[in-house]
Amino acid sequence: MNEQICAHLSAIKSITQAAEAVCEECIGQGTTWLHLRTCQTCQKTLCCDSSSEQHMSHHCRSTGHPVVISSEPGERWLYCYVDDQMAGY
Repeated sequence: MNEQICAHLSAIKSITQAAEAVCEECIGQGTTWLHLRTCQTCQKTLCCDSSSEQHMSHHCRSTGHPVVISSEPGERWLYCYVDDQMAGY
């Protein structure tokens, strides 16, 4: 992990976990996901970049919401799409 974290990551003061462990976009399209990420701006949970549809990447680019967390059990990290940085929590 980086010792110097970006302003987007350092602005996160509390972590919001996924309300539901599904990607609603994948469900609506009839596709599947590999891993889930939760946006720390709007709390939307969507699939990761390893999933075929990459819904969270699209969400972050279209909304300007920079930071997500992994919503996978046992994983405790944040990622900033803008600055391509990770940090543990």
